[in-house]
Amino acid sequence: MRNLSALILMLAGASPALAASGPFFSLHNTNFVVLLAFIVFVAILVYFKVPRTIGGLLDKRAEGIKSELDEARALREEAQTLLASYERKQKEVQEQAGRIVANARSDAAAAAEQAKLDLEKSIARRMAAAQEQIASAESAAVKEVRDQAVAIAVAAANEVIAKQMSAAEANKLIDDAILEVDAKLH
Repeated sequence: MRNLSALILMLAGASPALAASGPFFSLHNTNFVVLLAFIVFVAILVYFKVPRTIGGLLDKRAEGIKSELDEARALREEAQTLLASYERKQKEVQEQAGRIVANARSDAAAAAEQAKLDLEKSIARRMAAAQEQIASAESAAVKEVRDQAVAIAVAAANEVIAKQMSAAEANKLIDDAILEVDAKLH
């Protein structure tokens, strides 16, 4: 270090006019002077611990970058976990939606089958009611025809009897009818 200080003092005494000529290790050579100035500059930087300070700053910067990378990795892992969770939930929701659709389809099929059975029962009831109405109308028509036939037969018998019967026979028939009715009522 002492030798370096002496060298600096010697260099300080050299003038720029003398630096242009002479051997390389002479203060008159500009290349040598620049080399010495560079060495002095580096020595001053080392003396004031600039490389260590720069190294510390770079280390601090590297630690900051490393912590940011670690934080980014943690965020990435958390994002992947969330993504997996959401994908799992989406799959569960899709499965649930599938089950709901399947249940709705089976319910709709069951409701359609029940409606079909109800319709068949309703048709059967209406058919039975229609057949009863037809039978009732048929029996009413048969009764009406019988009543008409009886009325016609009675009228025809009345006419025939009235033409063939005398007053004494009519009175006798009336008396017999009264006795018969009296016997049936008591």
